Amino acid sequence: MKVFDLFYTFTAALLFVAALPFLIVLSFKKKYRQSIPSRFFLWNNAPFEPHDLWFHVCSLGEAKAIAPIVELLGDARIAISAITHTGYEAALNYHAQVRYLPYELWLWLWMRTPRVVVVLEAEFWYLLFRIAHARGARVIALNARISERSFSKYYKMRWFYKRLLAQCDRIFCQSSEDMVRFIALGAKNIEVVGNIKLAQKIVATRVYPKPAGTLIVAGSTHEGEEESILRAFLAYKEFNGKAKLLMVPRHPERFEKVYGLIQKIAPAMSLKRWSDSSELMCDITLVNVMGELNNLYAISDVAILGGAFSPIGGHNPLEPAHFGCKIITGEHIFLQRELFKYVHHVQFVAPEGIAKALVNAEALPPSTVSETIDIERIVDYLKTESQL
Repeated sequence: MKVFDLFYTFTAALLFVAALPFLIVLSFKKKYRQSIPSRFFLWNNAPFEPHDLWFHVCSLGEAKAIAPIVELLGDARIAISAITHTGYEAALNYHAQVRYLPYELWLWLWMRTPRVVVVLEAEFWYLLFRIAHARGARVIALNARISERSFSKYYKMRWFYKRLLAQCDRIFCQSSEDMVRFIALGAKNIEVVGNIKLAQKIVATRVYPKPAGTLIVAGSTHEGEEESILRAFLAYKEFNGKAKLLMVPRHPERFEKVYGLIQKIAPAMSLKRWSDSSELMCDITLVNVMGELNNLYAISDVAILGGAFSPIGGHNPLEPAHFGCKIITGEHIFLQRELFKYVHHVQFVAPEGIAKALVNAEALPPSTVSETIDIERIVDYLKTESQL
């Protein structure tokens, strides 16, 4: 073990001890009840059995993004690690071994001898890269990105990221802007391939009848966004009395809180939970289940895409655009800027501009996607490196 590795591991151990009381408390919360014990205490989180390729994702978006690549890898033995509960649940849909990625301190014991480790987007965990590389694995950063907003923070720590990225054998990044940022951090072996999310097969898994009138879906909303959307919808209802709203919070642990918020802000509106009935007869429906968003985009006229009305970074616009929704989103799209380049007829507004955007949407064409990506060369590279 090199001196820096020893220092980093020691620091990680100190942080673990300092955070231990908080981790214990958080592990009792529903959101973290599975992930924290698995990641920080290795509870029901055994090391991978032998495999050909290990994909590490963070959350739901990255877990879904690897689907076309995994499909083209055929009979390869796949392992997938995730950080969040939603990412873990999505990974279970693959024919693969699925684990939570342990806290870095435990990787010395947990990680065995992987052959190829593929790390998605910005999951730059030093010991994940370092130990995998030291144990003979090929380390690949896929769909790699560094947002303009985050780059200054990375650059201040460039001595650290140069050391981390030196463990990486190939970086497949999303854009030429990302490539320039990686080069500035000292990275090598970089190739621009575009965003692999463009290769996703976007389908509806169920068909629901479309109700009369304009159907608006507020997808993947976060804390603080629902109130602005609800007030905009109330104003829009005066313009279009037959409009209906589907509210789909990003995180399931917030379902009941958002339900209470709707009751408070729109007490005169008819309201129900999707789990009680999927018939869209009420003014507002709280969608309190997972996995239905594409099905709802498929029957909606307008999509208000959350995660961008506050500095969260935005969410994937390809799904609502695929179904021809007229997209309204916020101005904080720094994590999804590359994808938005390919989507046309999107309104970017501040929270107070949502109501006007809903009115404007009446005269706008549906959103469309104008770009594709060829992932076969990525798959060929992965097959070569894993000797498939």
